[in-house]
Amino acid sequence: MRFDSRVGWTLLTALAPAVWGTTYIVTTHLLPEGHPLFAALMRTLPAGIIALLIARRLPRGSWWWKSLVLGTLNMGAFFPLLFIAAQHLPGGVAATLGAFQPIAVAFLAVALLHERLSGWRVVWGAVGVTGVALVVLGPDAALDPTGIAAGLLGAASMGTGVVLTKKWGRPAGVSAVGLAGWQLTAAGLVLIVPTALIDGIPAGIDAPVIAGYAWLGLIGALMTYTIWFAGIRHLPVTATALLGLLSPLVAAVLGAVIAGEALTAVQLFGFAVSLVAMVAGQLTPRRMPVLDAHRSR
Repeated sequence: MRFDSRVGWTLLTALAPAVWGTTYIVTTHLLPEGHPLFAALMRTLPAGIIALLIARRLPRGSWWWKSLVLGTLNMGAFFPLLFIAAQHLPGGVAATLGAFQPIAVAFLAVALLHERLSGWRVVWGAVGVTGVALVVLGPDAALDPTGIAAGLLGAASMGTGVVLTKKWGRPAGVSAVGLAGWQLTAAGLVLIVPTALIDGIPAGIDAPVIAGYAWLGLIGALMTYTIWFAGIRHLPVTATALLGLLSPLVAAVLGAVIAGEALTAVQLFGFAVSLVAMVAGQLTPRRMPVLDAHRSR
């Protein structure tokens, strides 16, 4: 591994999943219950419009449908599935399911990017899932089929979006905030009709609710996806996905700090395991040279 700009890009990109770790605490403490589609709409469309105003650039050619596909996978489908999983499962179970995303990305990279399967990162992805499970799973972890399906589909949706983002890159002259704006706006447009038909507008929207939507949209979407898409361009896609292990870990820390949930020795051990897996997954092991015994004679 070369210790140049890659370290800087890794640290910067890690900010995105760290901020995403605030989603659960914001959702449970500030947002009205039972409106996953409306919450996803508020997280995407306003932020997308702001990003378009900043970038002043609209898609051209094939990027109209590519933005629609990426926006749906990364946000339009992922956000509602994330909220549904959080509503039907204890936060720990939902977080553990989301931690499977790096493993999905490793296999999707083989299928869509024609990369060689990185056994190194698959193993560390599995270790990371184990560590997250130790941190967030408890004895009362119920397994609701709807929540399980939503959690796995959400991980698969964003995992596919991450790999396609790496595959398609972004057009010359388009900034990361511009690409984020295209996708966030597309996701918001996709969500308008199902939100109107299924969720509607929740009652009792007050200042704390508005603050929650603003945090999730401006910081948890506009800022983080700009950073995330810039990082994907500079880092290996599976290594980038492993940074997502930060999300459930940050959520657990916030639960301890804000909700007063004490961390046990087992949870602290799982925390350490997850961090080791995340860091190890950023490394690329050197291949040992294979010596031809017949030529060496």
